[in-house]
Amino acid sequence: MLIYALNRVLTLVPTLLAASFLVFMFIHLIPGDPASILLGDTATPEEVAQLSRELGLDEPLWTQYVLWLGNVLQGDLGTSVFFREPVLSVIADGAETSILLATMTMFWIVLFGVPIGIVSAMRHGSWVDQATSGGAMLFASVPTFWLGLYLILIFSVGLGWFPSSGFPSIADEGGASNLRYLVLPSLTLAAPNAALIIRLIRASMLDVSREDHVRTARAKGLHPVRVAIKHIFRNALIAVSAAFGFTFAALVSEAVVTETVFSLPGIGRLVVQSILRRDYPVIQGVILVIVVFYTAINLLVDLAYASLDPRVSLK
Repeated sequence: MLIYALNRVLTLVPTLLAASFLVFMFIHLIPGDPASILLGDTATPEEVAQLSRELGLDEPLWTQYVLWLGNVLQGDLGTSVFFREPVLSVIADGAETSILLATMTMFWIVLFGVPIGIVSAMRHGSWVDQATSGGAMLFASVPTFWLGLYLILIFSVGLGWFPSSGFPSIADEGGASNLRYLVLPSLTLAAPNAALIIRLIRASMLDVSREDHVRTARAKGLHPVRVAIKHIFRNALIAVSAAFGFTFAALVSEAVVTETVFSLPGIGRLVVQSILRRDYPVIQGVILVIVVFYTAINLLVDLAYASLDPRVSLK
């Protein structure tokens, strides 16, 4: 498995290089000049040109890319045009919120999605199955901003159980108790994603239940719950594991709407703000980190296949 992992890492190098090139070039195609935005409408052309020289924006794109890539390979993603801080520091400030939000969301997805999906598959065709399938489709269709606003209205404004916005760092005063700020946002994100996991687990388990080894287990007189968990769910989990991996990766980078509704200082909101500010180094750094994160998740999912199913050969 170690050799397979090393080979996969080596094959990812060209992918990451191509991704870095595309990210850099596409970002610089965005209309607007960072120097003009920073200085405002009252700036003179001479002031804009001087700031562009200071930021290195007057160099040809190829030169800028080579310099940027060389710094990236040394662990330096550059300096934010807007914050005037290292990009890694800016990303780290938002990464705490996004990673904790994604982790808490995955907790709700596993807590609710997995058992409901199993029950729905075991009671296939019954009113329980119809109710859970209908509920899953409903939550998968509900816009996250609408659900988030109603959760704020009910549990923050009405009951006062949870904060409605913001997220103080857990390193600040309050520590782990600050996680209560993420309860409503994580539930907002978990609802549609748990609905999809429920449908996927149900479909995968129904497919596995038709295989010969399941019929053999039932013919031996094994308890239905044991058959469902040991023989059906375990094999269905092979297909579901990929969905869990990529759902977590997507939650870290795609929670823009939820972070906006709850005013969370996360990665998604940082990207949107950086695009509006034409903060090229931050945009490039965030997207590159997300690409690396996705490729790492993809590698972990592939390795998980071998752990879940010994029949899978890693070559």
